[in-house]
Amino acid sequence: MRAWPDSRRFWGDKRVLVTGGAGFLGSYVVQKLRERGAVDISVPRSANYDLRQIEAIRQLLADSRPDVIIHIAARVGGIGANRDYPAEFFYDNLMMGTQLIHESWRTGVKKFVTIGTVCAYPKHTPVPFKEDALWDGYPEETNAPYGLAKKMLLVQGEAYRAQYGFDSIFLLPVNLYGPHDNFDLQTSHVVPALVRKCQDAKSRRAAMIEAWGDGSPTREFIYAEDAAEGIVLAAERYDGPLPVNIGSGDEVRIRDLTEMIARLVGFEGDIVWDATKPNGQPRRKLDTSRARELFGFEAQMPLEEGLRRTIAWYREHYLT
Repeated sequence: MRAWPDSRRFWGDKRVLVTGGAGFLGSYVVQKLRERGAVDISVPRSANYDLRQIEAIRQLLADSRPDVIIHIAARVGGIGANRDYPAEFFYDNLMMGTQLIHESWRTGVKKFVTIGTVCAYPKHTPVPFKEDALWDGYPEETNAPYGLAKKMLLVQGEAYRAQYGFDSIFLLPVNLYGPHDNFDLQTSHVVPALVRKCQDAKSRRAAMIEAWGDGSPTREFIYAEDAAEGIVLAAERYDGPLPVNIGSGDEVRIRDLTEMIARLVGFEGDIVWDATKPNGQPRRKLDTSRARELFGFEAQMPLEEGLRRTIAWYREHYLT
């Protein structure tokens, strides 16, 4: 068993900047940092610092003077949002990341953690996805602008490490879910969208719900608190050029996921599949061995229990 450095000693004297720290995943990361003894944590808000603008980035770095940056802020959304706004998904994510990495190197930030996306993988990637397959093809078309913008930050981090010795790492989380997620049907991902559809249908005593695609694709999901644990462990334990998957290692068909959520919610109506809507990538399942080997991360939350907690949170915060 490898002996890892003491977390509290690592974080206790660090100034940490978490972009997107007020968002879904970011709030869990901030919580994990505080549990480890970090006290100087900056969480910028977009109203004060528009990270697409270089002057806002420079001002943020001058105000927070971080030792460590965990870059989570991103324009994100489900298949529909990516299909409708590909230009914004490309431009916003590229500009936020590439300028922040450059200015962080220029001002002497000691550690930079980039949160990438599983959407960076080729559309047809052998399962389970290994990090070495990232460049073996083009991403699924619907998510390609978002996935490629994020993947350019991997290239940038590798280049700055090679030329300047900049400690920049790149993580690839799989689909997230959990309490505090975005349940807006126009912009949400699959789990919160299904939770809301099933709960709303149950409340209205509707006879059916409509689901996108044909239900055949598979996905892997990781509970957001687990993903945050992986990110924080990587930040404190990993210093290397290799991209690293952050996932649960469990694959589920969208059809089976939908039926599971309906059962947990108590919706007993029909599920009608709209095959005119896009399926997205055919399969997603990550090889998570690199995260286990490099910084000792393994996800803990079983999918069904995580869904129960997500549904309970939605009911408490939306139905009341």
